[in-house]
Amino acid sequence: MARRYDPERRQRIIDAAIRVVGEKGIAGLSHRSVAAEADVPLGSTTYHFKTLDELLVAALRQTNEGFAKVVAGSDVFEAPRSGLAAGLAAVLGEWLAGERTAVELEYELYLAALRRPALRPVAAEWCAGVADELARRTDPVTARALVALMDGICLQALLTDAVYEEEYARDMLARIIDGAPDEDADGAGADRPGERGAPGT
Repeated sequence: MARRYDPERRQRIIDAAIRVVGEKGIAGLSHRSVAAEADVPLGSTTYHFKTLDELLVAALRQTNEGFAKVVAGSDVFEAPRSGLAAGLAAVLGEWLAGERTAVELEYELYLAALRRPALRPVAAEWCAGVADELARRTDPVTARALVALMDGICLQALLTDAVYEEEYARDMLARIIDGAPDEDADGAGADRPGERGAPGT
């Protein structure tokens, strides 16, 4: 019998994997549990994803879109530098105030990279993508520090079930931004770390 053409089956399997992890955690993820959730033959899951790590990579990439959508819906990266801290704090607040299960799932898959090396490049992609955008408004070193702080604030809020404090986040983000070189003020010819000329030149 010819295989029935089903162009959306791969996506349905990814969606099912995300639901399984959301309900049972990563420990409950298997090709069999995903096949049952997606209502597809077991062979379909192994056809599209040879290993569970491949399936988790696809799931992590998709869940990473949650924060990206919130950012895309804001103008935080277009705001003046003076408003960047407030903008970032507001974006974090909007994301954390969204569907809690989706936010927790995004972090559960993100943190799974601790024990599953195959997920680390995807986790790094998320950090690098946000940092690249922030570097356009600050500089690469400051951007990395901002990503690390935002990551830590979100993780603490999720792990301790604490209320997100937007004012605190804004103030801490501002400390990092205000301590960074202002490239708009420095001008195109200003020295940057690692670019300073040798003495006497």
